[in-house]
Amino acid sequence: MQDTPETSDGQTPASSETETSTNDTAQSSGPPDSQASAQSSAESASPMRPAPKSPREAIQPERLPEPPARSRRARNPFVVFLNFALTFAVLVVLAIGGTLYWGKGEFDAKGPLTQETTIIVAPGSGLESIAHTLDRSGVIGQAWIFMGGVQLYKNAGKLKAGEYLFPAGVSMRNVMDMLVAGKAILHSITIPEGWTSAQIVERVKDDPVLTGELSEVPEEGSLLPETYKFTRGTTRQEIIERMRRAQEKALAEIWERRSEGLPIKSPRELVILASIVEKETGRADERPRVAGVFVNRLKQGWRLDSDPTILYGLHGGEAWQRSRTILKSEKDAPNRYNTYQIRGLPPGPIANPGRKAMEAVANPSRTKEMFFVADGTGGHLFAETLQEHQRNVRRWREAEKARRDAAATEPAEKADAETETDTPGVIQPEAKPESGSN
Repeated sequence: MQDTPETSDGQTPASSETETSTNDTAQSSGPPDSQASAQSSAESASPMRPAPKSPREAIQPERLPEPPARSRRARNPFVVFLNFALTFAVLVVLAIGGTLYWGKGEFDAKGPLTQETTIIVAPGSGLESIAHTLDRSGVIGQAWIFMGGVQLYKNAGKLKAGEYLFPAGVSMRNVMDMLVAGKAILHSITIPEGWTSAQIVERVKDDPVLTGELSEVPEEGSLLPETYKFTRGTTRQEIIERMRRAQEKALAEIWERRSEGLPIKSPRELVILASIVEKETGRADERPRVAGVFVNRLKQGWRLDSDPTILYGLHGGEAWQRSRTILKSEKDAPNRYNTYQIRGLPPGPIANPGRKAMEAVANPSRTKEMFFVADGTGGHLFAETLQEHQRNVRRWREAEKARRDAAATEPAEKADAETETDTPGVIQPEAKPESGSN
């Protein structure tokens, strides 16, 4: 058998292929069974080819493969519930977050109020009651947003009662801040220095803003005359108690700063003498000097000879409610407050002295003056000796005579003027009693 030559690229020559084809033809010309078997072997050895499709089948969509079956763990009821719970929680958080964001914007936004409005928050009012009051008055737009905001800021128990003035467009946050800070409208009541406790009680009773009743008149000299600020809803008794505490505090401070060597033994005696100084002069610059005269007299054991003590002994708390003239018979009548009859201080204050009068007694002028008398102009003339004092008294009497002469001609002239100008009369302020011959 001859070897078949190969080409340079390793392939057999064409003659070999012809021989192979001839052999195949020869083999195919064998029996039919052998051919069928050979064909079946050839088909099994070659890859499967898709059967040709008709035009209708070609345009039909192919069927997608089935999804993979869920695992047994995923079908567990606990896992299903946990997934639902987590999903629900996320949705709730998102809803709450969105609501809070929107609510905060509303809480800080400009309010619906178009003009200044006064609102009264009654004592004991709760958050819900306050919110609905503000809502009905048009100060806020949504009561529930206001309540929610106040609770989130933990201020539900810090809202204060009072009368509040809310500006136009005030936000709910600013409303809350005002109520928490208690920035209510402040009213005031002024008590003049030298008023008796009975006069002070009448002034407090007449105030239209204060509430409640007063059951008693406080002790004379126990209240400090000043201007007191208060909010609507404050009771009259609360104002009286504030005056009492203010007096106790002021007296304690003044007593601690008193000069050495004073002839007064207690804070009460300081108040008694200060009340006399208060009624003797209405000029602040004269109080230390008047106090100095009384201190000198007490040191010498002299009677104080103060006219206001006579009036208080006769009329008590009503002594200063109108102008009074002291008669000689009243001056000589028995009277435990009459310092023309008793030595030393009277048994109690004759008024409620102010802070300046008490300070004047605690630190009086250091002089040798023993007398003073009114000068007819609202002030006083002071003297160290009786002779000098008597000259001052004559001057005072001349000034009084001139004043009476002028007053005698005044009614006719005043009547003519009123007829011509129709000018209403002027009510004169209460004049302090003046000492005639101290």
